[in-house]
Amino acid sequence: MPKISIVVPCYNEQAALPLFYQEITRVAGEMDDVEFEFVFIDDGSKDDTLPTLRRLAAQDGRVRFVSFSRNFGKEAGMLAGLEAATGDFVATMDADLQDPPALLPELYKAVTEEGYDCAATRRTTRAGEPPIRSFFARMFYKLINRISDADIVDGARDYRLMRRAMVDAILSMREYNRFSKGIFGWVGFKTKWVPFVNAERVAGETKWSFWKLFLYSLEGIIAFSTAPLALASVLGVLICLIAFVFVVVVLVKTLAFGDPVGGWPSTMCVMLFLGGVQLLCIGISGQYLAKTYLETKRRPVYLVRETEEGVR
Repeated sequence: MPKISIVVPCYNEQAALPLFYQEITRVAGEMDDVEFEFVFIDDGSKDDTLPTLRRLAAQDGRVRFVSFSRNFGKEAGMLAGLEAATGDFVATMDADLQDPPALLPELYKAVTEEGYDCAATRRTTRAGEPPIRSFFARMFYKLINRISDADIVDGARDYRLMRRAMVDAILSMREYNRFSKGIFGWVGFKTKWVPFVNAERVAGETKWSFWKLFLYSLEGIIAFSTAPLALASVLGVLICLIAFVFVVVVLVKTLAFGDPVGGWPSTMCVMLFLGGVQLLCIGISGQYLAKTYLETKRRPVYLVRETEEGVR
């Protein structure tokens, strides 16, 4: 019998976990020709997420969990879940039921009967999101697809079902700075996109503020594109050309017409502008250098404190 591993990263999800478990077991009960395992990743939660997972594992042998020594982030949680999963197919989804488990049979059918390696979901609407957040999200998807080789669909969720071959390909990418949406697109494989209407969280609060999403978007751009470095070089060349033109203009005006050279206000404007551009270019280079530094240290992406088998 084929086996599906459900990977669920959790951070402070004590209120949502019982509801999620009830729904995912209901869906699993309807798919009686498939074996299931539920792999929960406790990302250093500060509430009762871990005790809840212990209770679920004690009452249901299909439930497994990995608890981190501290909060390492969702990307680390997804990596740990993929590494722990033993199924022929692996699905990743959130515990807040914004990724409807009811879509799982459709995803499974696409992978097993329609010849796809992966069935992924995308939101057709962003109902309930602040307008400014939705705007910047759409702009990010347009930008990342223009400047990188990663194929990231607008509205794409991390909710997807993958064949083991695709999971192994993802696990072969061992970088420390991970951006899963980009990795999913970069490895390729034949993917079917399943649209669904945006759903609200069933309990708890989102962990993604606008600032965290902004930093996450920068992580994706730096991880899958060198366009910002090229932009810094182009800015340097462009400013050199502008400076040369201004020098010629000043010389012609002074020699031909006797016009005095402008005073300190214009000089200060030019100096501040050039200084800002220099700092921008240094900052862009610094971001890539920092990511390279973290990669070369070869620290583990996460550390495990406890699993369903006990404390390590």
